[in-house]
Amino acid sequence: MDRRFVLAIVLMMVVLIVPSLIWKPKRPLLPDSSVVTTPVPPRAAEAAPAAGLVRAPVDTGAAGPGDTVRVSSSLYQFGFSTRGGRLIEAMLPHYQSLNPTERGQPVQLLSPDSRLLQLSLLVGRDTLHLSDWRFTPSAPSLTVTQPSTLTMSAMRDSVGVELSYTFAPNDFRIGVAGRVTGAGPNGATLLVGMGPGLRNTESDSVGFGRESGLVTKDTKSTLKRFMELKVGEPIAINGPFEWVAVKSKYFVTALLAFDSTQAGVGRIGGVTAVTTDVAHKRPESANVTTSLSVPATGRFDFMLYVGPMEHPRLREIGHDFDDINPYGWPGFRTIIRPVAEGARWLLVWFHDRLGLAWGLGLILFGVLIRVVLWPLNQKAMRASMQMQAVQPILKGIQEKYKSDPQRLQQEMFKVYKEYKVNPFSGCWPMLLPWPVLLALYFVFANTIELRGASFLWLPDLSRPDPIYIIPVLMGLSMFAVTRLGQRGLPPNPQMKAMLYIMPAMMTVLFLTFPSGLNLYYTVMNLASIPQQWMISQERLRKIGPTAAR
Repeated sequence: MDRRFVLAIVLMMVVLIVPSLIWKPKRPLLPDSSVVTTPVPPRAAEAAPAAGLVRAPVDTGAAGPGDTVRVSSSLYQFGFSTRGGRLIEAMLPHYQSLNPTERGQPVQLLSPDSRLLQLSLLVGRDTLHLSDWRFTPSAPSLTVTQPSTLTMSAMRDSVGVELSYTFAPNDFRIGVAGRVTGAGPNGATLLVGMGPGLRNTESDSVGFGRESGLVTKDTKSTLKRFMELKVGEPIAINGPFEWVAVKSKYFVTALLAFDSTQAGVGRIGGVTAVTTDVAHKRPESANVTTSLSVPATGRFDFMLYVGPMEHPRLREIGHDFDDINPYGWPGFRTIIRPVAEGARWLLVWFHDRLGLAWGLGLILFGVLIRVVLWPLNQKAMRASMQMQAVQPILKGIQEKYKSDPQRLQQEMFKVYKEYKVNPFSGCWPMLLPWPVLLALYFVFANTIELRGASFLWLPDLSRPDPIYIIPVLMGLSMFAVTRLGQRGLPPNPQMKAMLYIMPAMMTVLFLTFPSGLNLYYTVMNLASIPQQWMISQERLRKIGPTAAR
């Protein structure tokens, strides 16, 4: 979570709450199971195969053109190396790379040093690294127009491995099944590589590194960002897990292994992660390895997801797989996530069903929020007017009973009751837009549908305005709303200072926030101006022209 955004929200709440506190008189106050993360030295890791703590050696050999079996559909193009049977290419033609060095090209998720599906077998005290085994494929290439299977097999000494990859034309999931022969009566442990992370496909390399990390799911989802790891110090996370994922800002690769006989239980034994990324102050990658048990029959199976974090696809898989893309942060996610999912759904509906551009959908969304909140804001503004009307009476009571706090409290409550004034009714309705604003921050930060969406001069609604027009408009609209809110009120030096200081501060803070968030907040301010003007007119009529002057 960006600390600047938290500060911005706090300051905006101050704009709404502090004035009511200044205008009111001072009055007396009324009376699970968890994932264990521990550093593991390399030798200790090699001694604990059951928990998935063995790291296979890095395979630096690259597969040549003739060693790659390509599997294609309208959604993807996967490339499998016959050397080790691992996945070395994952191109998504429906998404374009925003990385300046690859801009306009289809997204390629895997780096040249990818170890996704790099396999090793622990048989007794021996470790068999399959990364240098030569596998024989069932076909040189595969075009997927219906559910299809690619098999690859290899044998060395007395041990044989057969892999079957199953594909669907409209799904980013890959079914993986295998059979090991010659491993002995005690079975084996399969180590599956998932590192070192996804390729940078974004224009914002800092944001890409900040969002990259490891996500595990046992009873709940837990995110461990790569930037939190210490270089060269491996960590071990004990399972069992239903799925383990390596994510970037918008894309994810995940190993899913659910226990079909018992809901909520996974078959992934454990995870290790170690980063050797010394090129960055905060690491952006890590060598991740998971473990699966292979029974005496030698058969194993799991599912692999390689694709975008499209919320409907993730949710369809179940097992809280959509929590890979977290809306909110721990402690507030329960409140923010439903709002964020609802906002995302409505924006997508505006775009897909009504054919509106993403920017127009945001404008409509901002106006709708103001329309929905109109009655509550009206109530809050009138409550503020009522408080202003009884201020002279409250001031007199304060002067009269300033040495008797208990009597002061009683007399003030009498005034509130007689004039039917609730001193708190003016605050909480004004706080309702902030969960929506917080939710939209996460929608713009994590929703792939908005990635690269342009509007007018804004090249990407998920990125800041490159020429800062929209943040300036946001600041001006905030100034106009605040100015109207003070119209007809008695002169107040503090409020006059806030009129100029707060919009300027918020403009500076919002310069680096997503332009879509700025657009939404600007529309919210502009849509509230008619209501602010009507209330100010009502206030002027009540206090009279002399008091207004």
